[in-house]
Amino acid sequence: MSVQRESTARRYGHLLWRVLRPLDPFRSVKAALGGLVIISVGITTVLLLLAYRSDIGLQVIAIIAIIASLLVTQFVAQGLASPVLEMTSAARAMARGQYERRVRVTRRDELGDLAHAFNRMAADLQAADRQRKELVANVSHELRTPIAGLRAVLENVVDGVSEADPETMTTALRQTERLGRLVEQLLDLSRLENGVVPLQARDFRVEPYLTTVLADARMALGRGHARTDVKLRLDVVPGGLRARADPERLDQVVTNLVDNAVKHSPRNGQVTVVARPGAGPGGLVLEVRDEGPGIPQAQRDLVFERFGRGTIDGVQAHDGGTGLGLAIARWAVDLHGGTIGVAESRRGCRIRLTLPGNAQANN
Repeated sequence: MSVQRESTARRYGHLLWRVLRPLDPFRSVKAALGGLVIISVGITTVLLLLAYRSDIGLQVIAIIAIIASLLVTQFVAQGLASPVLEMTSAARAMARGQYERRVRVTRRDELGDLAHAFNRMAADLQAADRQRKELVANVSHELRTPIAGLRAVLENVVDGVSEADPETMTTALRQTERLGRLVEQLLDLSRLENGVVPLQARDFRVEPYLTTVLADARMALGRGHARTDVKLRLDVVPGGLRARADPERLDQVVTNLVDNAVKHSPRNGQVTVVARPGAGPGGLVLEVRDEGPGIPQAQRDLVFERFGRGTIDGVQAHDGGTGLGLAIARWAVDLHGGTIGVAESRRGCRIRLTLPGNAQANN
């Protein structure tokens, strides 16, 4: 009962505070201006009464009253104009692209509310600018793999290493189509903040799908990160395993994980993609394992952040990556309502993702 009475008293206290706000000169500009008029009139009245009771001339009293009123007006005007001038300066800086500027909030009136709103707007603009830059980085990162694969196919044909037979041209066409799909999908990042992201979920056979994904990854080896010594292995049990997900989004996940694993594999190492049934119908558990140095416990959350780069013995790896691959993988897994993380492993790194299989297609 005491807690309920305290909550009721607090609610009525807030209501009373809101009602009295227009009368509080510290929380209302209107009240502050009204107080200025009252103070000016009061000073003039007091000085006039002193003039009638003393030998001081009325003209002298009038001059003193005017000076006192001007001083009070200047003091109040300075307090009202200062935050406006600061916001004007910050707005001009933001127009030049300096979105980190903020204004000090020292008032509790409408100007203080305006300063809070201004700072929130500046933070939103800074976030939008950062997302724009990240979009450019995402596009560059995602387009590199299909472009490398397409270039490898075309260079083999030009150099006479392979013939321009239907199989080779089909591989080139598949890379071109994937390139176009990636461009369209990456542009959907702008819709992610609004919660409207297309997810084309469907049922598919896992083994043929992953075989195609790894075949495309093999084509990119030697172009994306100059690693032709790493072997790619697929382990799917049972062989007829089916799953429900968006193959294009899942392609982003597997390609990024394999690309990342190849980069950190030792010489003549092996990267294994393991697929097993999930807990529910259409669910899927995927693991990408490598034989590299692994990810330290303290960095296992950092590597899934945008631009998050892991370190080895305190030194950041210079592998040509942008620190976006695992962030994009987590984004695609989150769309499916799944999970992704670093699993414990005796050797190397093991990234495990789970898809619930209940993803619904939307447009």
